[in-house]
Amino acid sequence: MREIVLTGLNHKTAPVALRERLAMNRQECMEAIDALREHPHVDEVLLFSTCNRVEVLMAAKDGHAALKAAKGYIATLKGLPVEEFDSCLYEYHREEAVRHMFNVAASLDSMVVGEPQILGQVKDAYHLTASKKATGPLLNRLMHRTFHVAKRVRSETGIGDSAVSISYAAIELARKIFGSLEGRKILLVGAGEMAELAVEHLIQHQAGDIYVANRTLNRGVELARRFNGSAIALEEIPETLTEVDIIISSTGSPTCVITREMVKPVIKRRKGRSIFFIDIAVPRDIDPAINRLSNAYVYDIDDLKEVIDGNIESRRAEAIKAERIVEEGVVGFSRWVEGLRTVPTIKAVREKVASIAEGEVEKTLSGMAGLSEEEKAAIRRMGQAIVTKVVHDPIRFIKDGCHNRDESRALSYARSLFNIHD
Repeated sequence: MREIVLTGLNHKTAPVALRERLAMNRQECMEAIDALREHPHVDEVLLFSTCNRVEVLMAAKDGHAALKAAKGYIATLKGLPVEEFDSCLYEYHREEAVRHMFNVAASLDSMVVGEPQILGQVKDAYHLTASKKATGPLLNRLMHRTFHVAKRVRSETGIGDSAVSISYAAIELARKIFGSLEGRKILLVGAGEMAELAVEHLIQHQAGDIYVANRTLNRGVELARRFNGSAIALEEIPETLTEVDIIISSTGSPTCVITREMVKPVIKRRKGRSIFFIDIAVPRDIDPAINRLSNAYVYDIDDLKEVIDGNIESRRAEAIKAERIVEEGVVGFSRWVEGLRTVPTIKAVREKVASIAEGEVEKTLSGMAGLSEEEKAAIRRMGQAIVTKVVHDPIRFIKDGCHNRDESRALSYARSLFNIHD
């Protein structure tokens, strides 16, 4: 019987410097899925990588071998010895893996408890994996139950009511730095979902001019137009740095978008005015070495934890409700998995009784001359009805034994009683 296992690291177990080294873009995720799916110890696989986590979920007959294979592949892909990140990894088996997946999708394991983005990210990862046919019965069922549990948490608790996004936390940090954002000029690098959320919060705080720089200029123009801002090309960033007070960056670039060499000449032109960079991308967009320049300050995603922690208390009661929903989901899924183990025995019992009944019915019919086809069909239906009634109680006994955690004994009794062997 296959088991579900999971390994990975997140913002709780690994610093951003390590997370960005192990983060995977879409192409790398696709290559990893293909490679692990072909591994002899992995039957099903799902992989997802976000700014705060990299995780591999698998179904395998030998869970330990599958986990070793996943770690080895990541090490090879990233050119990083397993020893350099092994201590930051967590490993979960069976129910623990299921519980972890439910917690992740319900945003109970997020840096920002209750944030809505993670569920969409998990769904995207599943759709990518499913499109490559790398998931099967176990993981498909698990993921659909995961989405159901996350939806219940969102609709039946208030965990998202006071939740903040990473973008919101970035704006709160900017407010702490300046006291007020009114009239402050902002540059957003990247025009994705995080940038959109950041713009909304900036407008609420009456920020001044907003500039949007994006690799695809059309996307930057679209976002800037929606919020009465100005779109610029990435090549215009150095010039714009002279004017703006705060830079919030959230691109998917594998390398730094803003470097120390780019900022150094800007500092002189600013004539002592401070400039603040808030980097919410993984891998990081902004060179940490900028911090060593005068009047330049860089904050990365790990620096946002203090801002986020301030809202934890208001969500604690709702988190308790959410955890109850998660546990209900874990119990339900575990029962389904346990039920899978009974299927071969139940099928064998049905087939054996049906075979005996069918043989006896046909033997009887062969000795009865003059019966019409309708009469023969009626006798065969009677035989099938007897089979259904005979196997009803044994099947219920097997299922009850499974649900009452006495599965092995129930299966053993049933196989002995009906003389069924593997």
